[in-house]
Amino acid sequence: MVEESVFRGMIQFLGEIGVYDIILPFLLVFTIVFAILEKTKIFGVDDVDGVKTTKKNINSMVAFSIAFLVIASTRLVAIINEVMANIVLLLMLSISFLILAGSLFGDKEFTLENFPKWMTFFMIIMFVGIVVIFLNALNWLGPIFSVFVNWRAEWAASIIFMIITIGFIILITWGPSKTQSKSE
Repeated sequence: MVEESVFRGMIQFLGEIGVYDIILPFLLVFTIVFAILEKTKIFGVDDVDGVKTTKKNINSMVAFSIAFLVIASTRLVAIINEVMANIVLLLMLSISFLILAGSLFGDKEFTLENFPKWMTFFMIIMFVGIVVIFLNALNWLGPIFSVFVNWRAEWAASIIFMIITIGFIILITWGPSKTQSKSE
């Protein structure tokens, strides 16, 4: 049996006292609402010695009230936690892609201008690979792979027929656009 570390116990204790369900969502909502109110100046500005400042007291009370109303609803807190977790996954996906794409540039600056076609090809492969890794980590690939486990001849024939049909439709409809033929 694996012993729990002190840090894991601390994280669980913070969860038990409501840091993740109450304090962090409250701070997040308060900060975002307060920043929006400060930026938009909805409640006006005060003129103090010729300097226009926002009405911080009103903005903070409105943000405080909205944040309390949000944490009063466990459903909203659950949605916020889910959304923030997905945002962090997307952030990790983009950072992973930038690290891998940047490895193609060596010691040169990473730019999207004037690079060879093979780099574009490798970047696409890296991006698809990262997406597959993340989908696999989230267990979203299970239903897709389960189709291939229960593979039957009817399924294979149907999918191959659909691919051939779509290929022929693309081949037949592919041609020069009308604007190109008029200019020539």
